[in-house]
Amino acid sequence: MPAANDIRKGQVIKHNGEPHLVMETQHRTPGNLRAFVQVKMRNLRYGKALDQRFASTDTIEVLPTDRRTLEFSYADRDSYAFIDPTTFDQIEMTAETLGDVKNYLTAGGKVDVLFVDDKPLTVEIPSAVNLKVIESADGIRGDTTSNVQKPAKLETGLMIQVPLFVKEGEIVRVSTADGSYLGRA
Repeated sequence: MPAANDIRKGQVIKHNGEPHLVMETQHRTPGNLRAFVQVKMRNLRYGKALDQRFASTDTIEVLPTDRRTLEFSYADRDSYAFIDPTTFDQIEMTAETLGDVKNYLTAGGKVDVLFVDDKPLTVEIPSAVNLKVIESADGIRGDTTSNVQKPAKLETGLMIQVPLFVKEGEIVRVSTADGSYLGRA
């Protein structure tokens, strides 16, 4: 096993029995104390970030990772199916594993999936996606004195606020960071 000095950004390590993605590392040697490595990492199962201090001689288990681009196929209750376009293998993930990502998945959409020990752990999506408006109330004519918005339901079931001029059937661009309307596509 590698020492704590060998930990690098982007690696997945096992800490307290859970996989953690290393986001930042700093090697420190304060005054007359022993050297240590300060690691900022994120738990891949729960998404919680934490700072951890390791002695530079500690051994850390680095987990083998694999990143693949998969295509979203379909959703069935709490199960979401993805297809590997090269091998045509089907991988299923639960709604709990996906978290808020499930609100931005459309059939045929490509996502990057991080595998640790051949188990899918996290799904990365683009910063913005195009989704179709399937339900939206009509805007009231003359109500344009300020930036008035109305609720709209998208094809994935996500509810967002859109300007009054957006109608049903239009494609809108949505931020995946906070679910906000960015514009028409």
